[in-house]
Amino acid sequence: MADPTDIAAPVQPAPLIRLVDVHKSFGSLVVLDGVSLDLLAGQTTVILGPSGTGKSVLLKHVIGLLRPDRGEVHFESHRVDRLEEARLVEVRRRMGMLFQMGALFDSMSVAENVTFPLVEHTRMSETRRAERCEQVLRMVGLDGIQKKMPADLSGGQRKRVALARAIVLEPRVVLYDEPTTGLDPIRADVINELIISLSERMGITSIVVTHDMAAATKIADRMVMLYDGKVIADADPRAFRQSDNAIVQRFIHGQAEADDLALIRAGFDADRRL
Repeated sequence: MADPTDIAAPVQPAPLIRLVDVHKSFGSLVVLDGVSLDLLAGQTTVILGPSGTGKSVLLKHVIGLLRPDRGEVHFESHRVDRLEEARLVEVRRRMGMLFQMGALFDSMSVAENVTFPLVEHTRMSETRRAERCEQVLRMVGLDGIQKKMPADLSGGQRKRVALARAIVLEPRVVLYDEPTTGLDPIRADVINELIISLSERMGITSIVVTHDMAAATKIADRMVMLYDGKVIADADPRAFRQSDNAIVQRFIHGQAEADDLALIRAGFDADRRL
């Protein structure tokens, strides 16, 4: 009979993305204060937290748009924070990013926006680019609008076109910065379903920054909360919702902090005394 102590522990997969003790300040403002995260391939990780806690800054470190004051950022076998710009371009080809407002080029048609990364980073023929454009627009439910201009689209359509552009190079990772901001609940849920589909059908790793708890609960395999530049919670959605951290619970339930309420009440009290 085999000795149970001889049974090897399961091997944990290496993280696709790793942040190690990342610090970032802008002048006297500390935005990231020692953030460490290991992100696994195929997972959807949602980054939550109040405004100004470093969520979007964290995304920009992953894609190399910002470099840390101290710490390390790794993607696959690359030390992103030490790469020269030319090497960073190659790494970014394996990442897509959906910016908060979509960031489409207003002077370009939908097709030109979607195929822009193909023009910049590949030698693909015009015919093949058109085929790829049709393919990704079909994925986001918008095939047939290639000739339209961004001004002709609704807010939800612009987000979906921007997402088509983000996946046109078949990235391993897509970074989403507030993907449902400005959308009504129905259009927001379309984006949520697209994030889920890209994960399940294409194996894309997703990192999603959002304030939307309903969206986070629906799409997340893992929830991470930043507060004052630090990770204060990191768990699967069920455990996250059951956290005994008061800051986490206030965020989940949309409750204002006591200090803010006290200042507001004091302001009204002072006004009545005038």
